[in-house]
Amino acid sequence: MIDSLVVFLVSLLIGAFGIFVGAKVVVDTEDYTYALITALIGAIVWAVVGFFLGWIPLLGPILVFLAYLAVINARYPGGWIDALIIAIIAWLAVLVVLYVLAFVGLTGFEAAGVPGA
Repeated sequence: MIDSLVVFLVSLLIGAFGIFVGAKVVVDTEDYTYALITALIGAIVWAVVGFFLGWIPLLGPILVFLAYLAVINARYPGGWIDALIIAIIAWLAVLVVLYVLAFVGLTGFEAAGVPGA
């Protein structure tokens, strides 16, 4: 149980870093705590919407991703396009961090708070 909690927290910190980088690039904000809360809310929304709608073929994953984008859109200034760009940059930043951490043997290749990473 403790191991799962540690993995979730480390993954959440990495996911928040990705959102932090994306938000810094797109809307020029520098608040890691805000990114951390956004990643936590995003992970919860992703899980809940995925549980209820994710099973619908083709439409389910799209709705889950739109719900995640809605969280970013609600938490950061700009619109849907800015939210999408933040999400893409976050995903790329997390991939780089996870690749480096996996390469040195510290973690697996996954992070909470950024879908698909």
